[in-house]
Amino acid sequence: MDRGGISIGQLVADDPARAVPILQAATAASDKETGAFRLLGRALRALGRDDEAERAEMQAIRSGVRDPALVAIAQALLRNDLSDAEARLRLHLSQQPTDVAAIRMMAELAARIGRLKDSETLLNRALELAPGFTAARANLATVLYKQSRYEEAARTLDDVLAREPANPGNRNLLAATLGRIGDYEEALVIYRDLVGIFPDHPKLWMSYGHMLKTVGRQDEAIAAYRTSLAKQPGLGEVWWSLANLKTVSFDDADLAAMETALQDGGAVEDALHLHFALGKAYADRVNTAKSFDHYVAGNALRSKDLEYDPAAIAAQVDRMIAVLTPQFLAQRAAAGCPAPDTIFILGLPRAGSTLLEQILDSHSAVEGTMELPDIPAIAMRAAREAGGELRDWPDAVAAMVPQRLAELGEEFLERTRVQRKTSKPYFLDKLPNNWIYLGFIHLILPNAKIIDARRHPMDCCFSNFRQHFAKGQAFSYDLDHIGRYYADYVRAMDHYDAVMPGVVHRVIHERLLDDPEGEIRALLAYLGLEFEEACMDFHRNTRAVRTASSEQVRRPINRDGVGVWKPYEAQLGALLASLGDLPESYASRPVL
Repeated sequence: MDRGGISIGQLVADDPARAVPILQAATAASDKETGAFRLLGRALRALGRDDEAERAEMQAIRSGVRDPALVAIAQALLRNDLSDAEARLRLHLSQQPTDVAAIRMMAELAARIGRLKDSETLLNRALELAPGFTAARANLATVLYKQSRYEEAARTLDDVLAREPANPGNRNLLAATLGRIGDYEEALVIYRDLVGIFPDHPKLWMSYGHMLKTVGRQDEAIAAYRTSLAKQPGLGEVWWSLANLKTVSFDDADLAAMETALQDGGAVEDALHLHFALGKAYADRVNTAKSFDHYVAGNALRSKDLEYDPAAIAAQVDRMIAVLTPQFLAQRAAAGCPAPDTIFILGLPRAGSTLLEQILDSHSAVEGTMELPDIPAIAMRAAREAGGELRDWPDAVAAMVPQRLAELGEEFLERTRVQRKTSKPYFLDKLPNNWIYLGFIHLILPNAKIIDARRHPMDCCFSNFRQHFAKGQAFSYDLDHIGRYYADYVRAMDHYDAVMPGVVHRVIHERLLDDPEGEIRALLAYLGLEFEEACMDFHRNTRAVRTASSEQVRRPINRDGVGVWKPYEAQLGALLASLGDLPESYASRPVL
């Protein structure tokens, strides 16, 4: 479209007031003038007429989605032909670079293949061009959530829901996001409203059950899970959620329902959850053979998708040992942020870290949060910025100036501030896998306290094999992989004991069970805290607990989990072989 030899696009840029009536005339003639609506929106924005601009922009999107090229792209995305979709999108955007509907599609494609930062950049570009594009803003919230940037996701969802307050999908995502930042009661209100509006939606009942379980309302959680199953009996995640409470015993009808659902051949995701739930059900009936067969089947389904490489962890530990020498650490001593606020509990999952968290949260000076994703996120970003693989944090810190270590420590404290709901001076981060980043933690937060939660390797590793984790823990779906992971963890901790003596306090789970008061007193002394009787009564603590041990830590200390591997010993040869002498030496390692 030209106006006296000047393109209308140039006129929008040079004189938007003159361009507006021309574009209004063009769009009045047809509601299919996508380009004209897009330019009209831009001109109106330049004039500060934002409400009119938004209407024009949204009309451009509505008319644009009827474009045959975009329809073909949408069809390619629907059949998951991502290479075809990407080729078509690149061609389309080379011709129409400001088509926000196409930009949103490219963002969706990027998110599907795991390029979340690219997806975020594209969505921000779409919103820059069309701030009222609510669907793109909702997509942005999802991408932020997937990057564990929960506070930003919640703020974005607030904007989305201000425009579309009744959208159930966005309200559901907000509830999940609020749960991630510890606003459980607000999340429960949203879920309660949603199941009232959509009483026949099984996954909403499941999500509601998850949140009820987190805050310790177990009977209500079970009722929500049972309601979900009444709507969809084959929903495997709900059966596993009941099993994962560790307090529910399945009756004959439950067993028959799970076996029927498995035989009906539903989705793989349902099947693997059903296998884990049946593994627990048959274990309760002391049918070791059937129990183990189901655990093997469930783990095989999950392992197939993950393509876990145990050599990668071994190589990361090798590199850490090579880089973090006494000299290296001495040169950077006290270079990090000096704040003493954080207490890290690390080790393997299923090693007793939630019990330690519950004990310490019962102290008047310590606040429990949850398994925070921030240390891995910061360490992996540093590795990527240094041009290495995500696991190459030792080389990244070796290249940093000392001031950068302090900045990263301060960043961690700022990122986690949203998780702190009290004025207590200390807070907990109990992400078990932080053992991989222990040296990074000490360099950026030299005054942080670090607790190594360690459990007998056979009990710990077999408990991991029996546990289906919502995400992460890719090592846990193969017995050999689990054993090698445990061995690499101990090898790393042995090195830290040698080069950072006294920095790490180790709690051997079995010793804690044998002498709770003695071990708790020693732990508090390491933290510089006075003993408080409430720490012995940790099971009375009503705090929310997100992990698989949520119901176990609401009971007094017991030995129910000791020796759980022994009935399966004949089937655990691969695990025993990968552990070597660790079943005998795990509690008394030599300083190297």
